[in-house]
Amino acid sequence: MPFALASPRTLVQPGPIHPRRIDSFAGQARPLAFTVPAGLSLLTGLTAPLVAAGFQAAVLRFAYARVNPFHYVMPDHAADASHVAYFSAPRAPAGVSRIDQASATFGWHLGQPFLHCHAAWVEPGGQRCGGHILNDATILTGDVAVEAWAFDTIRVETALDEETNFTLFQPSGQSIPGTNAVLARVRPNEDIVTAIETIAHDHGMPNATIVGSVGSLIGARFTDGREVRDHATEVRVTSGEVRNGTATLDLMVVDMAGQVHEGRLARGENPVCITFDLVLIGMAG
Repeated sequence: MPFALASPRTLVQPGPIHPRRIDSFAGQARPLAFTVPAGLSLLTGLTAPLVAAGFQAAVLRFAYARVNPFHYVMPDHAADASHVAYFSAPRAPAGVSRIDQASATFGWHLGQPFLHCHAAWVEPGGQRCGGHILNDATILTGDVAVEAWAFDTIRVETALDEETNFTLFQPSGQSIPGTNAVLARVRPNEDIVTAIETIAHDHGMPNATIVGSVGSLIGARFTDGREVRDHATEVRVTSGEVRNGTATLDLMVVDMAGQVHEGRLARGENPVCITFDLVLIGMAG
């Protein structure tokens, strides 16, 4: 097996462990709602309104988008020790697929708008599965409504991450105390639920709604006892909150066979595999 398990729930990444396990920045998140017309790629359609408004980062959600062509990959084993996990070969079902639920992080790659999007969908034959959408090659066949929370003082941009040996979204900027939101990135082997609690504590945000976004976990364990045993999964936030400093997080989890699992994560039992993007919006107690 090309990856190394340090324990049943910890992966040894190929590069040096970064000393800072969470990067988080406070800023003003501005809610947006817009409709993307048919005929555009997901990449162009979802990012163009954000770019036009001058935003540097955002998380987005949309549902019931019909697409053709549709291109995607799923989590898979790595071919060698250069990564702990990788992607499957690209797939493209013939005909119109329906994306039922999707979340995305908007940022920049080589100076151009970029999108990291995970979703669950139904393919033309009726099969339900999920994974990582190839946004520039996926074209909308109908209009779709999008909701977003966007930042103009925090930037998300790709950079080579030496620990994982992937090019990943990395936030940067200056935290602005007293604003309404936090944008964060959590690194490998950190439990995602307790990481959210750390982020909320560090920014004086005891009560918050988690509005996004996407990432990967080492399998998954839910509060009802269900478990996804694959060592790499692609996930998206379906809902979550922090109440009096305690976090709950509901996720869509896609395993290596493309099967979709949904539920509330068990606290302390769900470490990040590669990376996890988050946005928390503060709320009154």
